[in-house]
Amino acid sequence: MNKDKGRRVGMRSLIICKSIHQGNTKKVADRMAEVLKAEVLEPEKVDLERLEKYDLLGFGSGIYSGEHHETIFEFVDKLPKVENKKVFIFSTCGAPKIAMSEKFVRRNHSKLKEKLQSKGYKVVDEFGCRGWNTNSFLKLFGGINKGKPNENDLKRAEEFVNVYDVIEDENK
Repeated sequence: MNKDKGRRVGMRSLIICKSIHQGNTKKVADRMAEVLKAEVLEPEKVDLERLEKYDLLGFGSGIYSGEHHETIFEFVDKLPKVENKKVFIFSTCGAPKIAMSEKFVRRNHSKLKEKLQSKGYKVVDEFGCRGWNTNSFLKLFGGINKGKPNENDLKRAEEFVNVYDVIEDENK
């Protein structure tokens, strides 16, 4: 696959990311941003009036009790209605490996996906991977998923956005 094909001139992308504890989700967002030549901003720092200039938006955070961080939802609540603006959803989750199926990831993303779609956004795809979790009693044992996301996870994140961009290129 020609990686440069996904970096076409004129495509503007923004990744909106809230990463709280270990910086897991920020690592994923930064790798995606490298491929897309995108900015990564926390929801509180995004100027809503400038969103219209972006062709693609990414929304991501860690997963807390089965859904994205509350600041992502607060931000989406403020978004204006649009028609078919392309977005993708991503997350990291402190769940054990056995739980991390595609179905599990999509279930964790379902509330955010629904909110975005209700505003007229077209969710083109979703990405999730495990992240190091030291919350609650887990900190007593050093947490779970230590070292996650690892380089393999970050490579998958890179391929996730690169494939999306190549598909978009071919449809132009």
